[in-house]
Amino acid sequence: MRDKGFNPSRLTLARKRRGLTMTRLAAVIGVELRSVSAYEKGDFRPDEDKLHKLAQALRFPEAFFSGDDLEELTPDSASFRALSKMTAAQRDTALGEGAIALLLTKWIEERFDLPLASLPDLSREVTPEAAADHVRRHWGLGELPIKNMVHLLEAKGVRVFSLAVDADSVDAFSMWKENTPFVFLNTRKSAERSRFDAAHELGHLVLHRHGAPQGQVAERDANAFASAFLMPRASVLARAPRFATVDHLIRLKQYWTVSVAALAYRLHTVGLLSDWHYRSLCIEIASRGYRGQEPNEAQRETSQVLAKVFAALREESMSKGSIADELCVPAEEIEQLVFGLALTGLTSTSGANGTRRRERPQLRVVSSPNREK
Repeated sequence: MRDKGFNPSRLTLARKRRGLTMTRLAAVIGVELRSVSAYEKGDFRPDEDKLHKLAQALRFPEAFFSGDDLEELTPDSASFRALSKMTAAQRDTALGEGAIALLLTKWIEERFDLPLASLPDLSREVTPEAAADHVRRHWGLGELPIKNMVHLLEAKGVRVFSLAVDADSVDAFSMWKENTPFVFLNTRKSAERSRFDAAHELGHLVLHRHGAPQGQVAERDANAFASAFLMPRASVLARAPRFATVDHLIRLKQYWTVSVAALAYRLHTVGLLSDWHYRSLCIEIASRGYRGQEPNEAQRETSQVLAKVFAALREESMSKGSIADELCVPAEEIEQLVFGLALTGLTSTSGANGTRRRERPQLRVVSSPNREK
């Protein structure tokens, strides 16, 4: 029977969060592989010295390794783009961050009333284009541009977090946890590409809720959904020129806040560009370096819900350190999930008095139907 003072599943989570194999962890703390394996199986617990070394190597406080089991994320429960290009360590690192996000979400939801999920189930929809139109009608968005994808998702009950994985192959991922949808966005990308990733993950959430959202077909569907959702057909046909140049695209992309490449693709899919014209634009876009760096990049989007949570906590003198202490995680884990929001502005406290409000604040994401704030 496992020692109640040590939870082997938390050791496994911390190791995967740091992208380490059991072999590598064993070498770092100076034990044999079979010892780390036994720790994670619960055959026996590490002694005080080894627990200290584990905590140092994995950069988690020793208290993290005790307590209840944390919700485990598995590769088949989350949508990962370019899964074949991702190493197992990169995938496990992202899933580990997702598990920490679930822990933080639970902590926040015990103190605040967050928006409930309002996403239609479109798993039976005929095409991604029709699904995108359905969501726009369901949310009353009309044909106008969506000015802030993160705020829109949060207003509809999606929990949105930033993804701190140092790998371009980990674009974003999403998942349903019971009745709550989650989206994780890689902040290494341009604002325009991050917005497309957010719309892509929304596509997974509404199209693939009841199945593993992986594979080339699912990815193509999510891409088509994102393109149609951000750039509605009628809007594109009304505004786009018949013979677009790259310079046209650079000016026009600012209307929908999308990348030059995404706009060229959309013009092609709605029939405004021939195959030859589209290929020519793609070659020029690549030659100008716009595949890696976006011209006239938009302002990066961030979380409105988390900003409001931190503002309320600041009024109660809750510090970044006290939140991390309550969760038994490093403060950097919180920082990496919250789009770089300034938690350091929170006033330090002993942590005993500010942990629960007398009344649960109800957080609303304020937006108009057609123009997200």
